[in-house]
Amino acid sequence: MSDRNSLGGRVKRYAQVSTAVGGLAARLAGERYLGIDLDRSRHAAELTQALGGLKGPLMKVAQILSTIPDALPKEYAQELSQLQANAPAMGWPFVKRRMASELGPDWQAKFGSFEKEAARAASLGQVHRATGKDGQRLACKLQYPDMSSAVEADLKQLRLIFSLYGRYDGAIETGEIHAELAARLREELDYVREAKHLALYRRMLASETGVHVPDVVPDLSTDRLLTMSWLEGEPVMSVADAPQDVRNAVAMNMFRAWYRPFYGYGVIHGDPHLGNYAVRPDQTVNLLDFGCIRVFPARFVGGVIDLYWALSRDDEALAIHAYETWGFKNLNREVIDTLNLWARFLYAPLLENRARRIQEAATGEFGREVAEKVHGELKRLGGVTPPREFVFMDRAAIGLGAVFMRLKADLNWYELFHDLIRDFDVAALEQRQGALLDEVGLPRPA
Repeated sequence: MSDRNSLGGRVKRYAQVSTAVGGLAARLAGERYLGIDLDRSRHAAELTQALGGLKGPLMKVAQILSTIPDALPKEYAQELSQLQANAPAMGWPFVKRRMASELGPDWQAKFGSFEKEAARAASLGQVHRATGKDGQRLACKLQYPDMSSAVEADLKQLRLIFSLYGRYDGAIETGEIHAELAARLREELDYVREAKHLALYRRMLASETGVHVPDVVPDLSTDRLLTMSWLEGEPVMSVADAPQDVRNAVAMNMFRAWYRPFYGYGVIHGDPHLGNYAVRPDQTVNLLDFGCIRVFPARFVGGVIDLYWALSRDDEALAIHAYETWGFKNLNREVIDTLNLWARFLYAPLLENRARRIQEAATGEFGREVAEKVHGELKRLGGVTPPREFVFMDRAAIGLGAVFMRLKADLNWYELFHDLIRDFDVAALEQRQGALLDEVGLPRPA
C-alpha cells in the first residue's frame, strides 16, 4: 500500500469531502450573489457533522481555522472548534500491515511488547503503547496510509472555501494563511523532521525543570513511524478545579514551554491542542506532539518585542516599524489604529505589572469580541493581508489564552514576559538559532 501522493488517492479524497465542501461553497455563493438568506448556524453544524466523520488533514485544518480570528465566519469557527482529534482508531490488521511496511515483517520481535489497541487516535495517525527490548515504555506514532494524497486533496478544497469567503467578505486576504497551513501540514507528514523537532525542543528546554519532552528511539522510527519514550500525565483540564496555586503552577510551566523557545530561539509550538500536553502530579507539563513547529526569522521576533514597547510607550513610529518588519504594506493611520486594537488585546496581560487573569472581561470566548470589532474595521478600510507567520503565532496566543482562562490562572504575566525578553538582541538570537538548527539538522528560516 503506497503512502505517496497519488492521483487515485487524491480522487478518492475529493469524493469524500466534495459533498460537504461543495455544500458550503454553494450556500455561501448563494448568500453572496443571489441574496439567499442562509441559516449559517444550522449549515455550520451540518458541515461539522460531515467533516467529523473524516480522518486526516481537513479535520486538523478545521480545528486550526477555528482559532484564527477572521479566517472563517464566526458561525463556522464556533462549530469547527468542536471537532475532536480523537477519531476512531484503525484496527489491528491495519496496524500489523503498517508496522511491517515500516520496520519489516519481523517488527514485533523488535519490541518487548506492543499493545494492539491504540492509546490515542488523531487526525493524521494513531499512537500505540509499547515497551522496548530493554523494558523502556514507548509511544509509537503510526501515520495513516495515503496521507500525502489526503493533504493535497484537502488543501485544494480549503483553497475553494477561502476563495469563496474572500469574495463574500474581503476583510482578511487569505492567500498567505493558506500557504502557511499548506507548508505546516506537509511538514507534519515527515516524521524524520518531527524527530528533529523533538531534538530541538530537548535542547531549547534543557534548563526548564517544569517541562518534559520525549526521547526519540531512532532504530524504531522511520519517516512514517515515530517511536518515543512514553511520558505519563493527566489531561490539563484534570486540574481545572484544583487549588489556585496548582493551577497557577501548571499555567506558568505552559507559558514557559511555549514562549521560552520563541523569545530565546525564534521557535514556537503551533498546535496548543488539549491533547498535545499533559500534567504530572508535581504540576510540571509534558509536551507530546511536535509535528507543527514554526521557526521564525529573528527579525520577526524582534518585531513582536518592538510592538510591545510601542504599545507600552505609545510610540506610533515604533509600532509602524514593527508592522512593516512583519511585512504589512500600505499602512495608514486608520489601519494602524485597527491593528493596534488586536495587539492591545493580545499584549494586555503583559502590560500590567500585577497578578491578573489572562482576560478579565466576563466573556466565554478568548478574543472573539475584539476580533469581530477589528474585522469590521478592516473590512470598512478595504482589508489587509496578514503575513503568513501570524497564522501559528496567533493560534498559539489564542489557544494558550483559552487554556489559561479555563484554568483561571492568576499570574503576573508582565514578570514572566520580562524575564524572557531581558537583554533581547536580534543578532544574538539569529546566531543562537542558526547554531542550534544546524546542530539538529533543520533548515534556517528564510
